[in-house]
Formats: sequence, structure tokens, C-alpha cells
Amino acid sequence: MSLLLIKILASVAVGCAFTAFAYIIILSVESGSVNYSDAVSHETAQQFEDLFLFIPAKKIADIGRAFAAAVFLLFFIPFFSLSNPVSSAVGLSLGILFGALALQAPSKLVDVLRSRRRRKFNLQLVEALSSMSNALRAGFSINQAFDTVVQSGEKPIAQEFGVMMQQMRVGMNFYDAMQSLDKRVGSEDLTLVVTAIDIARRTGGNLTEIFDKIGQTIRERMRIERRVMTLTAQGRLQGIIVACMPVVLGLLMTFLKPDIMLPFLKSGTGVAAIVITAALILVGWLVIRKIIKIDV
Repeated sequence: MSLLLIKILASVAVGCAFTAFAYIIILSVESGSVNYSDAVSHETAQQFEDLFLFIPAKKIADIGRAFAAAVFLLFFIPFFSLSNPVSSAVGLSLGILFGALALQAPSKLVDVLRSRRRRKFNLQLVEALSSMSNALRAGFSINQAFDTVVQSGEKPIAQEFGVMMQQMRVGMNFYDAMQSLDKRVGSEDLTLVVTAIDIARRTGGNLTEIFDKIGQTIRERMRIERRVMTLTAQGRLQGIIVACMPVVLGLLMTFLKPDIMLPFLKSGTGVAAIVITAALILVGWLVIRKIIKIDV
């Protein structure tokens, strides 16, 4: 009877410990969710607004949490086992790790959209410089030259120049408006243009010739970049295949042959093999990325 009582007390103690642990985790998740909504989502919403995409911060937070929950379940369910606590702990750890990374998906999406927008802006900047140069030759002022680009209505350059012109209309001086434009877009080509305009205004240089030379410089740099992208296309494709093929094959085998893969995933040897494979894939991808990344 005493042995039975000890087992019952031990079971109750273990149950209380797990309940307390689960309660702490729930409180931590709730606190982190509130902080995520208050900080990350508002910052990401502001970044979306800089791209002229007006999405409520609450919706961004909801999307981030839903994506994180899906990623957590994707990593946790294959490893979960009532009879194997080690496998369950590994699945829980992987789920929390990748779920936390998935919370950053909205900000990463902003980075991708910003990069695409910047590339499009740089392409349009060459034509804008030519248009502004022709406007200056026709006797327009620098402000009127910028207005010609705004009136063309080509996004995103017309939007960004339009914001700059609006800032000047409400009292911001020309230099500060240009600096705000440069900071908002984040383009090295635009930085070159802003610097050249500022120097020309201070020293009395010929803006028409400056715009023509900058336009030629940007065209040549883009030509070299396209050449480099062509020469490194095979390496970039190899990096993508090396990184994605083991993951795709593992997921396919898990769904097609679960009776073989699930015991492997829940064993210590399988977990160690997956960790080592992931580390080797990461190292290989970083090495290939370092080789093919060429700054122009």
C-alpha cells in the first residue's frame, strides 16, 4: 500500500510540475505575443507605408503569429511521441526555434519588396535623369525638372519624387527634402545624384552635364551587374538546389514512407543525422554564396 501511495504521489508531483511548466510557457508566449504586436508589427507597418503599402499593424501581427504557429506544428508533430520524451523535446525545441524565426517573416517580406522596389527605382532613375537634363536645357528650374518626373506618373520614382516635392511645399528646404528622399529609398545611385546636386548648387556646377554623366555611369554599372548575374547564374542555381534538395526529399519520404521515416526522426541517431546534415547544408550554402557574391 505504501508503494502504491508513493507512485500516486509521484504521479501527482510530475503532473503538477508539467502543469506549472505549461502555465509558464503560456504566460511567456502571451507576453511575447503582446510585445511582438506592440513593437515589431508597428515597425513593419511603418516600413510597409514607406513602400506605399498601407496594411494595419494588427493584421501584420496576426499573419506573423499564424505563420509561426504553422511552422511550429510542421517541426513539432513529426517528432512528437508519448513513449519517447527525448524526441518530443527535440521537436519542441525545433518548433520553438523555427517558429521564432517565422515571426520575422513580415519584416523579411519588407526587405524583399524594398529590394525589388529599389531595383525598379534605379532603372527608372536613368530615364528620369535624362528627362531632368532635357528640362534644364529647356530653361526649367531644378524643382520644375523634378516635377516633370512626378507628372510622368511612373511608379515608384514618381511617388518618391512626389513626396519630396510635397515636403518642400509644406516648408522643408531643398537639401533636407533630398536627404529625406535618399534615406527613404536607400539607393546608392540616388545617393550619388543627391550628392552631385548638392555640390553643384553650392559651387555653381552645370547640372545638365552632371545628370548626363551620372546617367552614363549608372547605365555602365547596370550593364556590368547584368553580366555578373549571367556569369554567376549557374552557381546561384547550384546553391539553391544544394540547400533545398535534402529538405524536399526528406519531406517527400516522410509523407510517402512514414513507417520508415517516423521511427528514424524519433531516434537519437536520426536527430543527430538531421542536425549534422542541416549544419553541412548551411556551410555549403554560405560558401557558395560567398563565391558568387560579387560587388560591382
